[in-house]
Amino acid sequence: MTRSIIIETASLLFNSQGYKATSISDITKKAQLTKGAIYRHFKDKSALEKEALRYMCNKMLNDIIQAIKSANNSKDKLYCIFDYFESYGDKAPFSGGCPLMNAAAEADDNNLELKNVVQFIMAQIHTAITRVIDNGIHHGQIKKDTDAESLSSYMISSLEGSVMMYKIFDNNKHLKNSINYLKNEIDKIFV
Repeated sequence: MTRSIIIETASLLFNSQGYKATSISDITKKAQLTKGAIYRHFKDKSALEKEALRYMCNKMLNDIIQAIKSANNSKDKLYCIFDYFESYGDKAPFSGGCPLMNAAAEADDNNLELKNVVQFIMAQIHTAITRVIDNGIHHGQIKKDTDAESLSSYMISSLEGSVMMYKIFDNNKHLKNSINYLKNEIDKIFV
């Protein structure tokens, strides 16, 4: 119970204030716990950062995966991903923007442990989207000459960049434009 309170509280603070800017004292104050309670569950702030990022990204991934599983075909599965991002502004699971993008921008080359977590999660996302496309090819729903890995990279880059623009401009214009463009491009790969 205490561990989950710490992770949830730290997640909100890290994602809205930044990893460097958030102190253990900020977390203890917000969670109404002592530093001892935090250090009983996490050896240091770095361990808590990684666990908080995993928590936030797992929440997002689970939401997307559930939507994909409920879709009937490859097109619907890919569109579920677009729908998730399109509703991101109104139904963001965490304040402060995309946890993965925030962590990636902050970790860069200064926090290699956090960067490794970002790389691992990004690889999972890329693999999941690539698998949807490959399955579509296998089942004759997507053209055989479609480069699943490249398309997956393009989708992720466009969607994450659009979330960044949403955050910067405080509106979803660019996010909607990108999603509409992606949908038009994606429609071309279907048989």
